[in-house]
Amino acid sequence: MNIFNNHKRLYITAGLLFALLTYLTVIVPAFQNQYSNLPLPGTKPLSGDAKAGKLIYIAEGCVGCHSQQVRNVEMDKMFGSRPGMASDYANIGRTSIWQNTATLMGTERTGPDLTDVGNRQASKDWNLMHLYQPRSVVKQSIMPSYKWLFEMKLKPSKNDVIVSMPAEFLNGKAGKLVAKKEALQLVAYILSLKQTPLPTGTVPQEFLYKKAVGEIPSSKLKDKTVDGKALYEANCVACHQANGEGLKGAFPPLKGSAVVTGENLELYVDIIMNGYDARADYGVMAAVGTNMNFTEFDVAAIINYERNSWGNKDKEVTPEEIKKIMDFIKIKVSAENK
Repeated sequence: MNIFNNHKRLYITAGLLFALLTYLTVIVPAFQNQYSNLPLPGTKPLSGDAKAGKLIYIAEGCVGCHSQQVRNVEMDKMFGSRPGMASDYANIGRTSIWQNTATLMGTERTGPDLTDVGNRQASKDWNLMHLYQPRSVVKQSIMPSYKWLFEMKLKPSKNDVIVSMPAEFLNGKAGKLVAKKEALQLVAYILSLKQTPLPTGTVPQEFLYKKAVGEIPSSKLKDKTVDGKALYEANCVACHQANGEGLKGAFPPLKGSAVVTGENLELYVDIIMNGYDARADYGVMAAVGTNMNFTEFDVAAIINYERNSWGNKDKEVTPEEIKKIMDFIKIKVSAENK
């Protein structure tokens, strides 16, 4: 074995062997994994602002408190419609030529998971308020405020994004609260976090350890099977509050609202499904119903809860009449978009 007596030959042979093993055990499996787990059809790439917002998300250490992975256990079902899968992360590339891929899946949930937050909380105004002062929208929040992403202006320009923040959280500062470019980019990234629907016919992984649910007697299988209060608490309470009084200067009250107790049911349903922009008085409401795929049963349940809570008292609606209105609104919106 003359190779052991020739250090050049020994090092070259060892180097070639190391390169071969690296290729077989690292590079080949990596390429196989990449081609076996392609992005889901319909996956949208990040916009320029969202990419910049992701870098801010990394720089601010948001991953220390928020994860982006829905595990296949029942307790994670509130964060997404299905458990996460490899394809959800397949289109994530290197942060830069000098920085490795940042999947931001996280390991701790001091705050909620953000996998599908772009659908769960799609309000741009709410997210800006949450960044400036989390306690303004979530009283129990322990998240730090990111006030350096905002500034006060006495005379905002027409291109400035003014945040509808209640005066009590501005500490007597004069002027209007304006979101800086960095705040808008961070919110753009947060709102881009949405689970891509699986292709038709693809069965998602099941959630495990489901809670036992008692069988409902057939005599009770009516409209009441949809819990309007639970839907309100999951989708509306962050803005309109548990007491229905909203946030002064930010989100309107539903208690005593002319929309809630009025006769214009079409407007009411349209706001739930497609959102509403009352910029002169309040922040913009996102299209909650559309984002969360509300059915006529869901919309009817929420309306009936809101119409008969906090002192409101009005007649209940049926899923059948809500279905007719939802169909009409879809036709109207489709015609307007042509």
